[in-house]
Amino acid sequence: MKIIAVIPARYASTRFPAKLMQDLGGKTVILRTYEAAINTKLFDDVFVVTDSDLIYDEIVSHGGKAIKSIKEHESGSDRIAEAVENLDVDIVINVQGDEPFIDAEPLAKVIEVFRNDVDQKVDLASLKREITNEDDINNPNNVKVVVDQNGFALYFSRSVIPYPREKNIGVRYMQHIGIYAFRKQALLDFYRLPMQSLEASEKLEQLRYLEFGKRIKMVETTHVGIGIDTPEDLERARKMV
Repeated sequence: MKIIAVIPARYASTRFPAKLMQDLGGKTVILRTYEAAINTKLFDDVFVVTDSDLIYDEIVSHGGKAIKSIKEHESGSDRIAEAVENLDVDIVINVQGDEPFIDAEPLAKVIEVFRNDVDQKVDLASLKREITNEDDINNPNNVKVVVDQNGFALYFSRSVIPYPREKNIGVRYMQHIGIYAFRKQALLDFYRLPMQSLEASEKLEQLRYLEFGKRIKMVETTHVGIGIDTPEDLERARKMV
């Protein structure tokens, strides 16, 4: 089973333009992320896929592997699907370009799902973690997920799910952590399928997979990613480096 990591890297960013090319302790954010993915030693290969000549040149000039997007894409899944369409690969891991402090443990967990899936019933694997703070539960920026008895996702929402009509039955609220592992075919299917109403309403691309019958296995973790979404995040990251 050949497993690769793909790092989708857009140059533009609504909240923090050009964040991936910012200096982080003598290296750009995207280069640190690429090197961190390689250093996990979990992947047969690692690629950055980007719409930007600057990002492409940054990776290639340091001996890395990058793929230039041909089309404009609305989602990271679309960008990755185009990049891997002609690659000989079984499993594709989506690594976020703005998370240079990669923790190998959660990535290993989603890879292990496919190693154990002898009947190939899993199309995607992803992560969830329990949240207990009421503000976190109600925050629409924290995407929640509910699963069936076998750990497969039933639905993702920015709303509170399940709704706590009865407050004394011990419901656990689970936040979706946006690390994905895909079977290549599931990713290519996504690329060719149209957006439906649930995805359009919630602005959550994982709902397209569910709407078309793909099975997403959720794995619980305590992992909290350290992303760089704002200049303040970058300053904190510099102190960590």
